[in-house]
Amino acid sequence: MARNSPLDGKLVTLIGGNGFIGSHVAQDLLERGARVRIAAREPEKAFKLKPLANLGQLQFARCNAMDKRSIEACVKGSDAVVYLIGAFDGNQQALQADGAGHAARAATQGGASSFVYISAIGADPEAETGYYRTKADGERQVLEAFPKATVIRPSVVFGEEDGLVPMFADLVKMMPIMPVFGADSEFQVVWVDDVAAGVTAALENPGAHGAKAYEAAGPEKLTMMQIHKMIADGQGRDRTLFPMPTPLAKIFASMPLTPINADQLAMLEEGSVASRGTPGLAKLGVNPKPLSLFLDRWMVRYRKHGRFTERRT
Repeated sequence: MARNSPLDGKLVTLIGGNGFIGSHVAQDLLERGARVRIAAREPEKAFKLKPLANLGQLQFARCNAMDKRSIEACVKGSDAVVYLIGAFDGNQQALQADGAGHAARAATQGGASSFVYISAIGADPEAETGYYRTKADGERQVLEAFPKATVIRPSVVFGEEDGLVPMFADLVKMMPIMPVFGADSEFQVVWVDDVAAGVTAALENPGAHGAKAYEAAGPEKLTMMQIHKMIADGQGRDRTLFPMPTPLAKIFASMPLTPINADQLAMLEEGSVASRGTPGLAKLGVNPKPLSLFLDRWMVRYRKHGRFTERRT
């Protein structure tokens, strides 16, 4: 357990804390002795965190981000709040913007010392996609209600158990011939634990990091085609990868029951790299790690014979 953390004994509420990033933030907070409240529509999804907590250190609350009173009840008594909800469909304005604004106002009224809003690289009120537009409005509403809040804008987040790596790894494993959406677009994909470390750093020192925005990006620029090739190589599989033409990709994304919608396609075509002039994870004391550091180990379970697959240089 991390010692002498300013968060030791503090109550930190994670709205949307049952998700990919939220569960990793929770682990960092538990290590620092914080009391963690997971507030989510389905908090049961975070029950896997129970073995990591001491008695009385972890609490679960059912939260409806579209209900102001539900948010207020979950934020009540919090020393710090992190708003993590992201949605590629549904009512993005309510989930990503209005809910965040309600949470920030409730945190202000309750006397919380810090607030972190998880936005996204590309957040822009004039953006083509509803995802980016509502993330930008979420930033605006949070900072109006809680001027000392910290905004963290991740690129595409990767990890072993969730995010783009297992999604693409499963597809590469199944499909000898595979289309790649946004093949030439560049991304600075970021490790989920690095994002979590940035959130924790902002919560520990709101005096230094409040009222600021940070971009959470990885150290290397990779095209989507390069990422797919790295995953295929890590599995030891010879795959035929080809760029999906944009007109066909748009038709595919418009069809029901497809794994990608129009917003996600537009974001893939746009890419996600850090912008100049905005501080990054280094300013939060985090040295981001590249995807290449992890892939060989993570791809073991996708190889034909698992750990018994022969690897030749």
